Amino acid sequence: MTQTSRAVRIHATGGPEQLVIDTVDVGEPGPGQVRIRHKAIGLNFIDVYQRSGLYPNTMPLALGMEGAGVIEAVGEGVTHLKAGDRAAYAANPPGSYSDVRVMPAMNVCQLPDSISFETGAAMMLKGLTAMYLLKRCKPVEGLERGDFVLFHAAAGGVGLIACQWARALGLRLIGTAGSDDKCALAREHGAEFTINYRSEDFAVRVKEITGGQGVKVVYDSVGKDTFDKSLDCLMPFGLMVSFGNASGPVAPFAPGILGPKGSLYVTRQTLFTHITSRERTQAMADELFAVVGSGDVKIRIDQRFALTDVQAAHRSLEARQTTGCTILLP
Repeated sequence: MTQTSRAVRIHATGGPEQLVIDTVDVGEPGPGQVRIRHKAIGLNFIDVYQRSGLYPNTMPLALGMEGAGVIEAVGEGVTHLKAGDRAAYAANPPGSYSDVRVMPAMNVCQLPDSISFETGAAMMLKGLTAMYLLKRCKPVEGLERGDFVLFHAAAGGVGLIACQWARALGLRLIGTAGSDDKCALAREHGAEFTINYRSEDFAVRVKEITGGQGVKVVYDSVGKDTFDKSLDCLMPFGLMVSFGNASGPVAPFAPGILGPKGSLYVTRQTLFTHITSRERTQAMADELFAVVGSGDVKIRIDQRFALTDVQAAHRSLEARQTTGCTILLP
């Protein structure tokens, strides 16, 4: 059976005006695939990177890496899901900006009844990202309760989850944000200290907060604007974790600078390296579901847009006018 679906696609890279709603045919799932009807769709900066061409793809490109809905059909070999199941995912290839899609089943997980579709769509990519950052990207000397970490964009979707999760782990999170209101929001969600990077030098302030010692880890999704000063925030043998480019890609740098700054470590991370199997995906999702179910982490959805208003959603995200998570509703 073939049905049609609305799907947000781009036919050329560029600004939000390139986002168009096409009508596409959706068939039956093949081996290892499922067909899912979305109830809510997550919006993430990686969608902007793909739309702008920073992350190259073949055209036309359907956008969206995160969603939640109901499984309509499963293909041969899929045993962890069945028609009628509530499900959520963060996955490649993109295509969640749609009513219904056929996609690989590997990264699609059953969504607990206690978690709404909107929360599921908002939390999978961002929550799994916060999880691998705090629990799998650790400095060579480890992370222990009471250690300082620096988290940029602390009032964003990943940031607010990380603030809460870090507090639950006993870490002393210093968060940066671009306004006093955003700083207050990060503190409400577990950041022990916050820095408004528009009015303060965050590198100087981090050294003040830590008594001159610096932090063990910097988690940075901002990129170009924060990378260099972030290195100056690290204590010897500290770890710089780059996982995004909201302000643009980091410029090339000479590894030799890392020695005089304290024999530092630098890594560039992406979620999709961490979820390369069904087992790894499910294990990470189980941790995320547990911490949300316990109440230690609450998923804050501050913006909701209709799927047809996707251009406005992208403009708001790029202008850093959003806090918490943003979802699209079919």
